[in-house]
Amino acid sequence: MLQLIIDWLIYYVFGLNPGSKLSGVINFFLYDSTKILLLLFFMMAVIGLVRTYISQNKVKSWITKKKAFGNLFASVFGSITPFCSCSSIPIFLSFLEVGIPLGVTFSFLITSPLVNQYLVIVMLGFFGWKVTLLYVLSGILIGVFSGIVLGRLGLEKYLIRRLVSDNNQSVEEKVYKNFKERIVFGLDEAKTITKKLWVWVLLGVGIGAFIHNYVPQETIHGIINKTGPFSVPLATILGVPMYGSCVAIVPIALILFRKGVPLGTALAFMMATAALSFPEAVILRRAMKLQLIAIFFGVTTVAIIITGYLFNMFQSMF
Repeated sequence: MLQLIIDWLIYYVFGLNPGSKLSGVINFFLYDSTKILLLLFFMMAVIGLVRTYISQNKVKSWITKKKAFGNLFASVFGSITPFCSCSSIPIFLSFLEVGIPLGVTFSFLITSPLVNQYLVIVMLGFFGWKVTLLYVLSGILIGVFSGIVLGRLGLEKYLIRRLVSDNNQSVEEKVYKNFKERIVFGLDEAKTITKKLWVWVLLGVGIGAFIHNYVPQETIHGIINKTGPFSVPLATILGVPMYGSCVAIVPIALILFRKGVPLGTALAFMMATAALSFPEAVILRRAMKLQLIAIFFGVTTVAIIITGYLFNMFQSMF
């Protein structure tokens, strides 16, 4: 139905030529941006409702007590929090406050931006459930194993203790009187997040629409052929300085994939953009020394590269 409405607007109301590249860009842009924004709002409202039943204080307490499963739980918890790499840092610091091991807190810090709700929603709309599910699982595993590695290196000496705030007290959480208040919270959160992300959605879809219709597939193939087996680490390194909302990167990654870029290479670029950024490093400098930031970035980068190669290896299965 949506596609029929868009076709009617483009070809009958505005009279554009169905075979032109311009009409292709507009069609792609209108359809995908509308679909993603509607899906984003609906899913954020549902997830916001569910989050009213989750206590942050209980989560902290559980992670502290269940040390054997701490990395896994922190990684899973990070995957359901709607934060970018910079927004995850306050919770990361609060976890350190209550005595949660450094490696466990890193599992959260890595997974939270790497696998978040709106990224998963956008990926569902573009890549389908199989690739999205494998992406989510790989993101959680990256957080778990990277956190375990970082935790065993004894890096606590690189933390700047004086910047640890006095958040030892429990966070005051809102009490909901009835189900209606929970629904209102979910809708309000959906509105807030959609307002913050709609520009990034339009930007990402717009770039994707341009690449899809104007960049020849042979050009993409030529770039990939020149880089060969180094395409995954190159894509990962290029993704780090390109800080921005992941919803703007997903459609670009999809178009690169459709143009012939291996799936793992495209996803590695997206992972690096979501999980690592220069602004994140600057903010982390307030809480840790440069050595720890470098090790954190290095371990996470290696994990993303390995994951990219695995996706490329098993790409025929998707």
